[in-house]
Amino acid sequence: MYKYELPLVRGRFIRRYKRFLVDVELDDGRLVTAHTTNTGSLKSCLVPGAPVLLSDHGDAPRKTRYTWESIRIGDTWVGVNTTVPNRLTGIALRQGLLEPFRSFDRIRAEVKHGRSRLDFYLENDRERMFLEVKNVTYREGRYALFPDAPTARGLKHLEELTGLLARGYRAGMLYIVGRTDVEVFAPAAHIDAAYARALKEAVAQGVEIYPYQVRYDEHGARFTGLLPVDWTL
Repeated sequence: MYKYELPLVRGRFIRRYKRFLVDVELDDGRLVTAHTTNTGSLKSCLVPGAPVLLSDHGDAPRKTRYTWESIRIGDTWVGVNTTVPNRLTGIALRQGLLEPFRSFDRIRAEVKHGRSRLDFYLENDRERMFLEVKNVTYREGRYALFPDAPTARGLKHLEELTGLLARGYRAGMLYIVGRTDVEVFAPAAHIDAAYARALKEAVAQGVEIYPYQVRYDEHGARFTGLLPVDWTL
C-alpha cells in the first residue's frame, strides 16, 4: 500500500484552469489554489462541490503550497495525482504483490533506453522486461477508459515498447485505474482513435497490458485486482 507522505487537508472542488491549477474551498472556509500534476482533460472528474484531498507542503519553496491528490465522485475516491501510480507500483513490484511480475528480482525505476526513459525495468536470470505506467481516471458507465485526451506521448511509448519486443525484451503497459466504480477497461477510441489502434496493434505483436484497479482513500492507495479488457468499443 502507498501511504500519503504529507499531511492532507480536505475541501471542495471549485474549478480547474491554466491546466495545472485548481481552486479549492477548504473545510475551514479558506479559498486556496492547488497544483495538479495531471495533464489530461480529467473528463468525468471535474465536479464542482465534490470533496477533494490536498497534500500540504507547508513552507516548502514552491509556487503553490498544496497538491491535488484525489476527488470523491459518488462513493469512490478518484486518484488524480499522476505521481502516485508510479510510487505505488514501485512498492508493489518490490514487495512481490503483483502476480504477473513476481518472478523478477531486480527492479529499477526511470530507466533510460535509447532516447527515451521508461518507468520500470524488470529482470531475472531468464528474462528482461520494460514496463510503462499510465494513470486512468476517465469513466463512462461501467468502463474505465484511456486516454481522456489525445496523447502523442502515449503513442510514442507504445511504439517504443513494440520495438523492444524484437530485441528480446518483454514489454508491458500497466494501466492504474484509480477508481472503484468501474468494471471493465477499454481504449477510448472516441477520444484518440490513433492511440486505440496502436494499442490493439501493440498487443497483437506481444505487448502485454495490465489494467489494475486501485482503491484510494484518505490514507493512500492499494491494488485491488485486474480488470477485464473490452476491445469492441
